[in-house]
Amino acid sequence: MTSEILPGCDPFSSSGDGRGVLVLHAYTDNPQTMRSIAEMLAALGYTVEMPRLPGHGTTVEDLKRCRWSDFVAEVERACDTLTATCDRVAIVGLSMGGGLTCHLAENRDVAGIALINPFLKAPPAELRDGVKAGIDAGVDELPGAGAHIKKPGVDGFSYAAMPAIPLLSVAEGIDVVEAHLGDIMAPMLLLTSCEDHVVFWENGGAVVERSAGPVERIWLEDSCHVATIDNDQPLIESAIAEFFGRVFLS
Repeated sequence: MTSEILPGCDPFSSSGDGRGVLVLHAYTDNPQTMRSIAEMLAALGYTVEMPRLPGHGTTVEDLKRCRWSDFVAEVERACDTLTATCDRVAIVGLSMGGGLTCHLAENRDVAGIALINPFLKAPPAELRDGVKAGIDAGVDELPGAGAHIKKPGVDGFSYAAMPAIPLLSVAEGIDVVEAHLGDIMAPMLLLTSCEDHVVFWENGGAVVERSAGPVERIWLEDSCHVATIDNDQPLIESAIAEFFGRVFLS
C-alpha cells in the first residue's frame, strides 16, 4: 500500500490553452522542486501536467518497490493526457526528469524540451558492480544525494536515502535513452550548473554532441544540482518561458 503523500508533494495540473507542457522532477525528489516552474507556465496560459513519479513524495519504502518502467509509464500517461487536449506538447525535466524527458522526445513528436542538469550518462560498470555487491550483502539503501543547493535556508525536499535496486533500474533505462539521443529532433534548451556534484556537466555534453535538433545551452553560475530552487531560479524560469514561447510559434 502506498503511504500518504507528504505535504507539498502533490502533483500539479492546470487547464490552459492548446499549448501543453509536461513538468518532471528528479529521482528521490518530488514535485516541490519543480512547482514554481509549473505554476509559472500555468500563469502564462499553458496547459500543465506535473505528475508525482511513483514512489516519490511519500516514503523511501514506497520507492524501493518502483523501477524505471514505472516512471516511464507515469510520464507517458501524463503526456497522453496533454496530447488528448492540446495541439502540441513540450517537456521540461530536472535530473532523472531530464532523462525521462529525452525518452519521450525520442519516441514522441514534441514541440521542444528543456533539460535542467539532466541525468543522461549512467554510472560506469565498476560503480554498478559495487552497488550490486552491496545489495547481495543485504544493503538496499545508499546515502541520499542531499540538497546540493547553494542558496542558504532552502530545503531540497529529497529522501535521506537512495534505494539501490531502483537506482540500478534507472541506470539501465538511462543506458537506452543515451543510446538513442540522436533520435531527438525537437529544439532543446539545456541548462547546466557549473558546480554539480550529482550529475556532472558531461551529461549535458552528450546531448549537445548527439541530438539531431538545435540545442541552446545556458550555464548556471550560481547554483548546484537542484538549480530550480537555487540562486539561478529566476534565470531558469525566464529562459524556459522565452524558449517555450518561441518553440510553440515555430
